[in-house]
Amino acid sequence: MKVAILLSGGKDSVYSAYLASKEHELKCALTIVSENKDSYMFHTPNIKWVGLQAESMNVPLFIAKTDGVKEDELVDLKKAISDVKEKFGVEGVVTGAIGSVYQASRIQAICEELGLVCLNPIWGIDQIKLLHDLVENNFHVIVGAIAAYGLDESWIGKELDLIMIDKLSGLQKKFGLNPAFEGGEVESFVIDCPLFSKKIKIVASSVEMENEITGRLIIEEAKLVEK
Repeated sequence: MKVAILLSGGKDSVYSAYLASKEHELKCALTIVSENKDSYMFHTPNIKWVGLQAESMNVPLFIAKTDGVKEDELVDLKKAISDVKEKFGVEGVVTGAIGSVYQASRIQAICEELGLVCLNPIWGIDQIKLLHDLVENNFHVIVGAIAAYGLDESWIGKELDLIMIDKLSGLQKKFGLNPAFEGGEVESFVIDCPLFSKKIKIVASSVEMENEITGRLIIEEAKLVEK
């Protein structure tokens, strides 16, 4: 089946694309750029760099914009998916939803209205297992933003590894943090994975903190380099 991946730049969408590619043909990536950094539906940190991911996956990138107003942004999403269906002939849409009923149900409804299949390869997966799967499958994932108790500036820009997974497991027990960040505690960015023909090198970046537990990595310059 020909599918489009809803690409946010984060681990869940890229890993879902990887899993879907084993059975389906990735025809394109669709990215929604929201003007609202606290969008209910869409990932926003470092979204402008998803173009490097799509290029490395050798798929065209379709970008649509939204003001990020709750519920109204769904109208923009539906139009974007409809445009992708017409332009690339896709039959399905792949999402990185794990457990967010708010997001998954709305995307599912849009796909049904447009006569498309909605694929959610990691829906319901145990969150710690997902993190281990990422490491075991050679996904290089960095922390792009934080917003939760137990986290601080030292996490920003760090790459997911077994030590980090152990720490996240501990924070889950102590603070109730979702270890795979389904509650928005962390936003991630994938710099390399098996789908990429080249890896992303961050050339210049800075950290912007709002308070002690909320901040983000600002990627100022990045490029594709040989693995």
